[in-house]
Amino acid sequence: MPPSNAEMEPSHRVGKRAVAASPKTPLKVALVEDQPKVRESWCRLIDSFPDFTCVCVCGSGEEALRVIPGVRPDVILMDIFLPRMSGIECTVRLKAQCPETQIVILTAMDDQELVFMALEAGADGYLLKRTKPADLRCALLDVLGGGAPMTSQIARRVIESFRRKAKNPNEYAHLSMREEQILRLLSQGYSNKLIADKLELSIDTVCSHLKRVFEKLHVSSRTEAVVRYMESKTSQQNPNDVL
Repeated sequence: MPPSNAEMEPSHRVGKRAVAASPKTPLKVALVEDQPKVRESWCRLIDSFPDFTCVCVCGSGEEALRVIPGVRPDVILMDIFLPRMSGIECTVRLKAQCPETQIVILTAMDDQELVFMALEAGADGYLLKRTKPADLRCALLDVLGGGAPMTSQIARRVIESFRRKAKNPNEYAHLSMREEQILRLLSQGYSNKLIADKLELSIDTVCSHLKRVFEKLHVSSRTEAVVRYMESKTSQQNPNDVL
C-alpha cells in the first residue's frame, strides 16, 4: 500500500534539479501494478498532487504495452513483480516504443540484482514503496528534469558498484562477443528460450555459452552472473551492435 505520513525512507535524487510543473497542465503518470487495491491507492495519491494526474492504470505488462503507447504519459511508475511478463521486460519494451517517457521502478524489493537489471533495462529511477508521498512527488519532478531519483539505500548500492567496477575495469575483456551478448540479454530478464529465439540459436547452444560464462566469471548461477555483469561490464563491446 502507498505510504501515508508514517516514517519511511527518503528518496535520493541524482542529477538536475526538479522542474516545476505548470498548474494548468498536470503531468501525466501511468501506473503498472498488479494488485488492485495497491493500484487504486497509488492512483489516488498521484491525483492528490497538484501538478500530476494518473492517466491510466495497468494490471500487467501485456496491458501496459497495449495501452501506454497510445496514452503517452510523461512518467510511468512500474512494479517489478507482475504476472507473466516482469516489470523489467516491460520496461525494455516500453522504452523501445516510448523512448521519451520516463520510467521509474516503484517496488518493495531492494534486491541488488533487481536494481541493476532494472537500470540496465532502461529504468530512469528506482524507488521503494515505502517512499514518503512528498518524496515521491519530488522524485517525479526530478526525473522529468533529467534526474535519476533513487531511494537512498539504492543510490548507495549503485555508487558502491561503480567503485568496484573502477577497481576491475577489464574483468569482462576475456568474454567473447557472443558470450557477452547472451549475458546482456540474461541481465535484461530473458529466459534461455527467449535468448535462443532472439539470437536464432538452439537452447543447447545457449546453455553451452552460459556454462562457459559461468566458468570464466567463477560463478555458479544465473543470478551471480547477472550481478557480476551489472557491476563490472565495460563499454568496449556493445552487444546490441550484433543483435
